[in-house]
Amino acid sequence: MSSQVFRPTPKDKDLLSVYDGDMIDPKPAWVHFNSQSNCKSVGVMGVTVAECAELDLPSRPDPEPFPEHAVIDFSSYSKGQIEKKAKHLCNKADGRGWLYQDVAQ
Repeated sequence: MSSQVFRPTPKDKDLLSVYDGDMIDPKPAWVHFNSQSNCKSVGVMGVTVAECAELDLPSRPDPEPFPEHAVIDFSSYSKGQIEKKAKHLCNKADGRGWLYQDVAQ
């Protein structure tokens, strides 16, 4: 897995779109994500609010697009800092392993 998964894209305005794991389980989150146009994923990885806080990355609910939606806020950081923080999040998620993985992949 690439740390790019944990980096917001320019269209995200420095807010990484995520699912709130307290509100939705990994498999339904995967099904929901893949049902969106132009969205394809082989599985679900995760980070915790505490892991984001360790990196001074605020996270918060953002139920406007759908109730289980949340964001991780990278807006206080430069591109280089965002890349480093994304790598740390990727390492945390990788250490935890897949929360759900599509067996058809």
